Amino acid sequence: MLTRARTVTLNPLNDLMRRYQERVDTALAQFLPSKELTPKQLHDAMHYAVLGGGKRIRPVLAYTTAECLGANLADVDAAACAVELIHCYSLVHDDLPAMDDDDLRRGRPTCHKVYGDAMALLAGDALQCFAIEILSHGDLDQNQALVRLQMIATISSASGSTGMAGGQAIDLSAVGKHLTIEQLEQMHRLKTGALIEASVTVGALAANCNQATMNGLKTYAQCIGLAFQIRDDLLDIESDTETLGKPQGSDQAQDKPTYPSLLGIQGARDMAQQMHKHALKALEPLGDHVDPLRWLSSYIVERCS
Repeated sequence: MLTRARTVTLNPLNDLMRRYQERVDTALAQFLPSKELTPKQLHDAMHYAVLGGGKRIRPVLAYTTAECLGANLADVDAAACAVELIHCYSLVHDDLPAMDDDDLRRGRPTCHKVYGDAMALLAGDALQCFAIEILSHGDLDQNQALVRLQMIATISSASGSTGMAGGQAIDLSAVGKHLTIEQLEQMHRLKTGALIEASVTVGALAANCNQATMNGLKTYAQCIGLAFQIRDDLLDIESDTETLGKPQGSDQAQDKPTYPSLLGIQGARDMAQQMHKHALKALEPLGDHVDPLRWLSSYIVERCS
């Protein structure tokens, strides 16, 4: 039965993800400042950090949510790019010697290994600002302008001290320490989950959905955000550097608290499945037209990289 279900949903999901990945890659390449624009090295580093591959999960979630709810994808292009730019900036900074000190990202040398620590730091700073810049531009009517403001507020909040940056701060202070499962969950709801929730939220904002639908989607996003992090923790143990495109075993090497270290490998797998079930439960009132979001939840807990 499981095999049949995977066969039914795998091809549509692959096609959907490929379509959205190609769309956001095209938009990102168009939005980014030319590499010929001064300062050239900074703009080259920004291109390197953003256009070097990646699964584009956050833009895919934004596009999927918007399209499931009947929105025009053109109305979510800027927001889809913005969440990916924020994600890419965070990876550049995460990889720096002052943070995780990683040499490999997406199968290539990390940004600071190519451009130096200072230029990588500036590239990350510039990408963060650029995400907000592209959201604030455009020939918008009054309603679109209000939605863009809501998107800016959503993404900014998810990126700052009460979101991703706050989670990173907790992560840094937790190295070598024992956290409770509640403390670990709080850290990852901020570090990983906040931007994933923002990605779903901006897609819903583009569709101008009602509050009940928004609440269900936010619950869904919170669940898949935790499932995503749990799966990441498991892959750090079970996968390899070539498949991951980044150093395998880095969490253990840095003595970071993870779900497998607290719950064991099977316990972590069980929790990821539990989050998947909660995510599906949150989507029940929304009907069959949000099936692609259900497929994405399955993908998140089963992915190999």
